[in-house]
Amino acid sequence: MTSARFTTRATTPEDWRKVRAIRLEMLEDTPLAYTETLDEALGNTEAEWRRRGARGAAADGISLVAELEDGRWVGTMGCVSFRDEPWPMLVSVYVAADYRGKAAGVTDALLGEVEAWASLRASGLMLHVHEDNARARSAYEQRGFVATGSTIPYPLNRRQRELEMVKRL
Repeated sequence: MTSARFTTRATTPEDWRKVRAIRLEMLEDTPLAYTETLDEALGNTEAEWRRRGARGAAADGISLVAELEDGRWVGTMGCVSFRDEPWPMLVSVYVAADYRGKAAGVTDALLGEVEAWASLRASGLMLHVHEDNARARSAYEQRGFVATGSTIPYPLNRRQRELEMVKRL
């Protein structure tokens, strides 16, 4: 863990190279945390990465990053509202290994921004986390998320499950 200073901000289409770089980093670090494979991500075009960067200002979602003073991205988090879900869904959560944990503050800073965005739209926030991702489940529990008991199949291996967790805002 480090105490380097960072800021949080929404992504833009012009960030596409950094959007790509952090996505590849997160897929290499914890592949079971996401519903896209590294090979799939490597096949994406510049237009797709720009589209993902534009999520920072989407009407139905937000995409945020934690950025060091030198421009390096050390975390990302998104949230999206789906018409068929009562609460917005936390998605694409990643914090670089050296910046994980309460003391670093990256997760809490990003989550605080997501919660502020979500609270304007609903009374809670939901997420799905892979059943074998104990580190992520623990981080979410420490921040007030609770398992609902509902599960869905993990899209990349339908024999595995993702657990639903929610947090009232």
